[in-house]
Amino acid sequence: MVPTHKFLYHPLPILFLSLILGLLAAASAATAADDQFIYTAGFTGANLTVDGDATVTASGLIQLTNGTTHQKGHAFHPSPLHLHGSSPNGTVQSFSVAFVFGIVSSYLDFSTHGLALVFAPSKNLSSALTDQYMGLTNAQDNGNKTNHMFAVELDTVQNLEFHDINANHVGIDIYTLSSFQSNATGYYHDSNGSFQNLSLISGEAMQVWVEYDGEATQINVTIAPLGIVKPKKPLLSCVYDLSTVLAEPSYIGFSSATGPGNSRHYVLGWSFGINRPAPVIDIAKLPKLPKLDSNKPRSKVLEITLPIASAALVLAVGIALILLVRRRLRYTELREDWESEFGPHRFAYKDLFHATKGFKDKHLLGAGGFGMVYRGQLQKSGVEVAVKKVSHGSKQGMKEFIAEIVSIGRIRHRNLVQLLGYCRRKDELILVYDYMPNGSLDKYLYSEGDDDPTLDWGQRFRIIKGVASGLHFLHERWEKVVVHRDIKSSNVLLDKEMNGRLGDFGLAKLYEHGANPQTTRVVGTTGYLAPELVRTGKATPFTDVFAFGTFMLEVTCGQRPIKQDEQGNQFLLVDWVLQHWHDETLLEAVDPKLKGEYNSDEVRFVLQIGLLCAHPSATARPSMQQVLQYLDGELPLPEMTRSDLSFNMLALLQKKGLHVMSCPCSSTMVSAGTISDLSGGR
Repeated sequence: MVPTHKFLYHPLPILFLSLILGLLAAASAATAADDQFIYTAGFTGANLTVDGDATVTASGLIQLTNGTTHQKGHAFHPSPLHLHGSSPNGTVQSFSVAFVFGIVSSYLDFSTHGLALVFAPSKNLSSALTDQYMGLTNAQDNGNKTNHMFAVELDTVQNLEFHDINANHVGIDIYTLSSFQSNATGYYHDSNGSFQNLSLISGEAMQVWVEYDGEATQINVTIAPLGIVKPKKPLLSCVYDLSTVLAEPSYIGFSSATGPGNSRHYVLGWSFGINRPAPVIDIAKLPKLPKLDSNKPRSKVLEITLPIASAALVLAVGIALILLVRRRLRYTELREDWESEFGPHRFAYKDLFHATKGFKDKHLLGAGGFGMVYRGQLQKSGVEVAVKKVSHGSKQGMKEFIAEIVSIGRIRHRNLVQLLGYCRRKDELILVYDYMPNGSLDKYLYSEGDDDPTLDWGQRFRIIKGVASGLHFLHERWEKVVVHRDIKSSNVLLDKEMNGRLGDFGLAKLYEHGANPQTTRVVGTTGYLAPELVRTGKATPFTDVFAFGTFMLEVTCGQRPIKQDEQGNQFLLVDWVLQHWHDETLLEAVDPKLKGEYNSDEVRFVLQIGLLCAHPSATARPSMQQVLQYLDGELPLPEMTRSDLSFNMLALLQKKGLHVMSCPCSSTMVSAGTISDLSGGR
């Protein structure tokens, strides 16, 4: 008999097979988890990488900034993203991001600055700057393709340096903060396609979706109020291959920074997916966004006690009236109907009085020919400011002057001190500037004690280039031509990174590009005044170039524009340096405080540019664009001969009736009979 073999069912192979399939499924789930993440119930306990002012609040919010001015904060997902897939050189895969954010400001119509979703090759953005750089990059790195930056900015300040379209926009940034594409903040209705404006500083939470189609290389950005289904039509849509931008691996996170305002920037929820839509954020589980202080409900106790206290108020009305009259007299301002158009640019005298503790001497930063400068801190916002009080005895031209001050207040540039606004009281005009913690440049140039601070050559050269960049922006890059008219070391202030910023726009003059500047009375500081300005009273960009040339010599030589020898004879710094150039001893003019520690070719180069800028003939001077190109090595310095530089500036000025006087107690030098008051000289 042929044996019969029976195949019996045994559960062991089936269990083994199930175990293998389970492990494979688990591995697949782990991979999927690496391709997506979601934070939908706040960030408490999340393993985020935060730095700067950023923190996770007790309620589970990411708070990128805490209201401190001129600070930055970052929050990154801890794990790297492998967006290029299995091949480091492959194309970037499709991805999708969703997040909920909110910006809370102490003011309903003012905030600095915004926040951004950012992809970067590293979680370390410590070299990035605050203010308009939003903690993303810095002046040297901005626009550099090696930064591999892709960001979506939600910006609340219009920065002309980066060509921002307004102070409430969404932008796509690739390598640079000059957005590749931007639009006013809002969304399109699905029903009728109408556009609905949104305010980033409304204090309300909003949701943003950022999507990239790897096959079509299309970037879409959509924003909507919280609770509204994602609109079908995106706010921004453009085509750009991010395979050439994003590094492998990359990190994803948020960046924000503050300027002179005390805004707070929050993230409430966040999700991300590769080759799939970002997981839906359950808005019901999100932590609540803090509300504006101005929206706090009135005290119930106050509402109850007010009627009861009415009798006591009637008895005290006499005293209250007396106190009110005294208070109003103390804070009386000069205000005319035409000033209403300047709105938020006008500060209340009361606020400035309290900010400076009553303009006390202990808060005095300095004094010059046109006024006193005090350090102050605005009580409502905590912003540090510099407050300058100047006299304006005449009303003539004041409306035009205030209009120019307000216009200049819109200028934003990293090498210009921001003019925040003004106030008028009795016979005083008060100008309010952003505070610069390291004071004015002349303090470092002319310090006499061994322990007093000084500057090395590298710092001086960077300051010269910075001021040149700021002047180039004023003359050629802004919407109007701005002639500063008072360039000197005491008007160059140093920020906390010791960068030079040109300030004090109290004498600045504006006119349209291509227009002919009008003749005015001569204003400025002797030693920096161009000969044609003394003769015609007409300030132009080339009179600024002359003053900048003198400034370059001053910074390099550590000497004031007007020198005096041991016999009491006065001569101009320009003539002194020029004589060294003729004698081929140019390096002997360098500031002895540098102790020979400088690049001799660089110093000689700067002094030659300074002499060229300070040429008595305006047509022989370069423009600020050319000066900047010389300093950056983009344009060779023209060869200068003895015939080109053969003049005696002191003799030329004296022929034009300008009598040189120097004041030993101050770096400010004035010319008798030529310097007008602030309003009449405009």
